[in-house]
Amino acid sequence: MTARRRKEADGQKLHQSVLLEAAVDLLVNIPDGNYVDCTFGRGGHSRLVLGRLGEHGHLLGIDKDPEAIAFANDLAAEDPRFSVFHGSFAQLAEAADQQGWPMLDGVLMDLGVSSPQLDDAARGFSFMRQGPLDMRMNPEQGMSAAQWLATAEEQEIADVIWRYGEERFSRRIARAVISRRVEEPLETTRDLAELVSSAVPRKEKHKHPATRTFQAIRIFINRELDDLETGLAAAAERLAPGGRLVVISFHSLEDRMVKRFMRDLARGPQLPRGLPVTASDAESDFRLVGKALKADITEVSDNVRARSAVMRVLERRDKQAGEGA
Repeated sequence: MTARRRKEADGQKLHQSVLLEAAVDLLVNIPDGNYVDCTFGRGGHSRLVLGRLGEHGHLLGIDKDPEAIAFANDLAAEDPRFSVFHGSFAQLAEAADQQGWPMLDGVLMDLGVSSPQLDDAARGFSFMRQGPLDMRMNPEQGMSAAQWLATAEEQEIADVIWRYGEERFSRRIARAVISRRVEEPLETTRDLAELVSSAVPRKEKHKHPATRTFQAIRIFINRELDDLETGLAAAAERLAPGGRLVVISFHSLEDRMVKRFMRDLARGPQLPRGLPVTASDAESDFRLVGKALKADITEVSDNVRARSAVMRVLERRDKQAGEGA
């Protein structure tokens, strides 16, 4: 383990995984099953999952971020039940095939940017820290936020900020970006944060004016919602009977997508009235497990990031064994 990773691991309590116990409690039904942590991060959820698995259980950790993969490789060296896939969870089917797993007993997705990514100014995710305007989950692939803002058309910039940030002043901000880059490029997080602050005429109480813009550009640069749509479908398709998909979201765009996806699967086929079908024909292969779960007061007081977390759980029905709790 490098000195940097050792230092970060020593401070792991500062990056506590949100809804940690609750997520793993709902995920692990079969101790000797095959599970996937789609967003390894620093391994908070993965380590607890491994603690719940039997000697024949297996866990695959997936992450785009090379720094997260370095931590994952350390864990793989410690525990032979753990394997690593460097990539997006949109590649879930490919990752499972590499393990020889046609079906999965559980899939966990902890969405959004992680605390270590936000805390590292060099990654460019936070408007609160001065750093290069990057925002890529994998800095080795794709276009950085600075590169995109230097080349995108005004309408595209406005559309991204509106669609992914729900920022009502998106057009003003886009015009400001175009005007600014004629004189000099936007290269740092401070450059962008100050530009947005000057472009937004009315500020929201207790919210930095650049919050929505940074969120929107990060989601766009990393194809987060596109990957989520693909990953959700792949996870549901691979779930074994009794297997569960557990998803933790941190903003409304993600949660709406997850809620709609799980609701539609749990409803089953919407057949026309009067069609001669049996009850079993109309029954869905999936069910929702409980209601949406949020962090309690204690967790929120310890970790402000938990305030916006919403967890939803989908299960493939085990029609032979009967449904679980």
